[in-house]
Amino acid sequence: MVVAGLIAFAGSVSPANADTSTRLPAPTGSLPVGIASLYLKDTSRPDPWVPSVKARELMVSVWYPATAKGRQRSPYMTPKESELLLKESEITSLPADVFSKTRTNAFTDVKPAGRKKSLPLVVLSPGFKKPRSTLTALSEELASQGYVVAAIDHTYESVATAFPDGRVTTCVPCNGDHDQSLFTKVSNVRAADVSFVLDELTGARPKWKGSALIDRSRMAMAGHSAGGAAVIAALLTDSRLRAGIDIDGTTPVGILEGKKVSRPFMFLGKPSTYTPGAGQAPAATWERDWKLMTGWKRWLLLTGAEHESFTDIGLLADQLGLGAAKIPGARSLELTRRYVRAFFDLHLRERPQPLLNEPSARYPEIKHCVPEKKSCK
Repeated sequence: MVVAGLIAFAGSVSPANADTSTRLPAPTGSLPVGIASLYLKDTSRPDPWVPSVKARELMVSVWYPATAKGRQRSPYMTPKESELLLKESEITSLPADVFSKTRTNAFTDVKPAGRKKSLPLVVLSPGFKKPRSTLTALSEELASQGYVVAAIDHTYESVATAFPDGRVTTCVPCNGDHDQSLFTKVSNVRAADVSFVLDELTGARPKWKGSALIDRSRMAMAGHSAGGAAVIAALLTDSRLRAGIDIDGTTPVGILEGKKVSRPFMFLGKPSTYTPGAGQAPAATWERDWKLMTGWKRWLLLTGAEHESFTDIGLLADQLGLGAAKIPGARSLELTRRYVRAFFDLHLRERPQPLLNEPSARYPEIKHCVPEKKSCK
């Protein structure tokens, strides 16, 4: 399981007078983007990481197409979340609140756009230790194209989760043994979190004001790293999810044992870890699970990528002069957004997507792999 910190930052030193302003790329869709922050409480189960907490509490960001832009852009994260994210990565050369000042493209408290039951829903799960905000650019992109996106902070698995009452929880299992049993638990906990969030967004008493716009027959999930690995667990436990994407996440042993996945699935990763037939242990987990996927499936690799290239972190690292990946963060994020959207456009909207069927001259960095032949082109 890949649990790297801000690998693009690690060991880097930023000059004292360096520009520390950061901003996310504008979405490519025509629709303005709104955002709502939800506090959700699952009283049916204690917290799996801190059993003395008798209910599972979650913070969820919901991005959505809006009728118009608002006056106030949403903050990227709180100053405390920024501070703890930098601390976990042992970065002392940047202002502690640097990420709280990142410019986003979503507006708070704006009216959702759309007709009743017209919008597909995508649930996003971030990497282990990472807050949901690291998937903001992807979320804004999907929302600008007419999706509702719900990104989950999996409490006590992130280095920092800020709650409305001022509490900030930190990561409980982060400093323990990162073995297979831990990440099997992570996947199962996240699957339960996802099902609860679906209940809260689409149930009889929904917690978001725009929930009536969600088409419950068109819901899917994607995740990065541990969040990507958890997608398979979520598909197995919740039939409401129609499709899933694992972005650079090594899947733990036992999740698919004795089972099969018939719904559409896509692996998207980096060649240094997930090239089929290259003898890499993480790639072997994808090859194992690939054989148990009986429906539409793809295995794509992004040339030059590092683990965080698929998230906002690769882009922000470049803007701060700390980037290390061979591919620029802006380009890797562009490709991630394009291929993730293509997957959901195909499977939730039934819109043909030729770029998922063969290599594209416009996106030559993306390689299509055939694990059975141990080849990528």
